[in-house]
Amino acid sequence: MNISQADLLKEYYLKHPKRKIPHHEIVDWVTQEYTRRTGKVFRDPDRGIRKLFQEGFLIKVSKGVYQYDPEFLKNKELEDFTPEQKKIILERDGYRCVICGAGSATGAELHIDHIKPKHLGGRAVIENGQVLCATHNFRKKTTGQTETGKKMFIRLYELTKEEDPQLSAFCEEVLKLYDKHNINGQIQWKK
Repeated sequence: MNISQADLLKEYYLKHPKRKIPHHEIVDWVTQEYTRRTGKVFRDPDRGIRKLFQEGFLIKVSKGVYQYDPEFLKNKELEDFTPEQKKIILERDGYRCVICGAGSATGAELHIDHIKPKHLGGRAVIENGQVLCATHNFRKKTTGQTETGKKMFIRLYELTKEEDPQLSAFCEEVLKLYDKHNINGQIQWKK
C-alpha cells in the first residue's frame, strides 16, 4: 500500500477529533502502522507532527500534546487579525514594541502579535493583540510571553541598580511577584 507519512498522521488525528493526544501515543501508532502498511520505517514522526501544527492542522495543547479540532480548522482564518484590527492595535500601542519601545520611527520591524497564541486558542480580538518588534516577537515564540517579560525585568533591574534606584526597586517588586506566584521559577535572578 502506498500512503504518505503525513496522510497516516492525519488519519489518526481525524479518527480522534477534539482529543488531546500525547506524543508517545501518536508516535507509537504511526510508526507501527506505517511499517505494517508499507514495510518501511517511519523515520521522523516528530517532524511530521510539527509540520501539521505549523500548517494549522493541529492545535498544540501543551508540550508534546496535540489536538485536531475541525471547528478550529474551519474558523482558523478568523483568528488572524484583519488589516483594520492591526491598524487599531498599532495606534493604541503608539507604533512601538510594548516590551522595548522600538518603533517604526527608529526603523524597527513591527509585528502584531496574539498575546494568547492562536495555537492555544487565542482569538483575533483587539484586546488579545499587541505590537512587538521582530526581535521580541521571535523571543516570545521561542521562550513564551512570561519568560520574555521576566528576562526583560531582570536585565532592567541589573542595569538600573546603581543609576536609577527607583526603577530598580520597581523591577525588584515585579520580579518578587514572579516568584510569589511561581511563574517561570526556572529563570533565576539575584538581588
